[in-house]
Amino acid sequence: MIRVRRAIVSVSDKRGLEELGRGLARHGVEVLSTGGTRKALEAAGVPTVAVSDYTGAPEILDGRVKTLHPKIHGGLLARATDAHRAELAAHGIGEIDLVVVNLYPFERTIAAPDVTLEAAVENIDIGGPTMLRAAAKNFERVTVVVDPDDYDRLLAELDRNGGCVGPQLRRELATKAFAHTAGYDGAIAAFLSGGELVSLQLRREFELRYGENPHQQAALYREVKNSLGVTTGRPLLVGAQVLQGKALSYNNLLDLDAALACCLELTGPSAVIVKHTNPCGAASDPRGVAAAYARARECDPVSAFGGIVAVNREVDADLASLLAETFIECVVAPSYAPAARDSLARKKNLRLVAVGDMKVDRPTGWTLRSIAGGVLAQTGDYVTARASEARVVTRRAPTPDEFEALDFAWRVCKHVKSNAILFASGTRTAAVGAGQMSRVDAVQLARMKAQLPLAGTVAASDAFFPFRDGLDAIAEAGATAVIQPGGSIRDEEVIAAADEHGIAMVFTGMRHFRH
Repeated sequence: MIRVRRAIVSVSDKRGLEELGRGLARHGVEVLSTGGTRKALEAAGVPTVAVSDYTGAPEILDGRVKTLHPKIHGGLLARATDAHRAELAAHGIGEIDLVVVNLYPFERTIAAPDVTLEAAVENIDIGGPTMLRAAAKNFERVTVVVDPDDYDRLLAELDRNGGCVGPQLRRELATKAFAHTAGYDGAIAAFLSGGELVSLQLRREFELRYGENPHQQAALYREVKNSLGVTTGRPLLVGAQVLQGKALSYNNLLDLDAALACCLELTGPSAVIVKHTNPCGAASDPRGVAAAYARARECDPVSAFGGIVAVNREVDADLASLLAETFIECVVAPSYAPAARDSLARKKNLRLVAVGDMKVDRPTGWTLRSIAGGVLAQTGDYVTARASEARVVTRRAPTPDEFEALDFAWRVCKHVKSNAILFASGTRTAAVGAGQMSRVDAVQLARMKAQLPLAGTVAASDAFFPFRDGLDAIAEAGATAVIQPGGSIRDEEVIAAADEHGIAMVFTGMRHFRH
């Protein structure tokens, strides 16, 4: 246990600063500080010592040099040995036991659309990271805090231990400090290199029993910092609450993410059933999620067995009753009504995952995928063109009912592995053909698996038809309207085929390959 007698506090983010300062004063800690931090502490009645007074050296070079001094870094790096303490005494240096520092807001600065190189460079902190690294290296004696959210933990530790900090907390906070400076430097490198150099920080949330197969090791990691831009704006499975059932597996998490992403595309009470990351049934229904799930399951009840279900409304007793009728691996929803929890508690192996509010707020950021020896990065496929805004290319335009069905089909087809063909009737899937090497094969697979009549349906294709044969197969199945990106050198042949069959067709101009 190390008693905190002297601290240096210098922060850009001043959340919780007054409470921290008063807590340190309560334990008799001498506080060294600079600039705006010192003014804020003094205004709160916390006595401080200016760093320049402590070191005997003024701030110079427009404040670029404040804390780069042997009295600071000697006080931080000295070990708790007689030899080091004697050397400190010989040079008139006192020990510093606590560093509370967060850095110049570089990432906030470069987020401004009109940021200049000069402004960015001036927000590269030098003294702060140097102190953090020194304190973190010497965690056997020094406590370092970079996050205002950790102030309460620090003060509780001091209160509990008579002004001392224990070794476990010192090591945890030192690890966090090194991660913080690594992410900070990564953001600087990414900016100065124009994105050529990027950094990614992940924190392991928990180990998984195994990966896709039992002979593979696996774990779930949370993205802490990503200099490409953190994906935001949608509910996340990382950190979601698992309310019952066995621990989630690697495959469960992949399927849950796919089901959740597809469900977030839909409006009104909706349900999506996923098997091996492909939707095998999806529906929206104004009567509620129970009706939506029942209609989604009718699309392919065989594949739905052992599947993953996502809904965008609270799971109620009616839906719980339907879910209990067959074997389901996992359900993901905003929340679960008490009656639903009670009903599903009998299905002990069924995982119930709650993600909270399923509002989607302008998702941004990059998605990453590993290949041997590298990583592929791309911006997320967050944009979905509305069918009503697509270009009608056939003699016959879709009817209002067909437009509604086309819009639904297009949103779900986006989440089907390529090559993808999807038939829909109103706001539910009628048949899905996923992951085929040819688009005609995808049509034939959908027809082969269809449990519902395809006559009068609409069809969506995730990419253009390279030949008219795919369109001919869709017409033969009974579809009356088609939505696709267009862009083939044989578009005119495909349009002519649609006109021959009396099919209405629209081009979105946007492809949704999913590999």
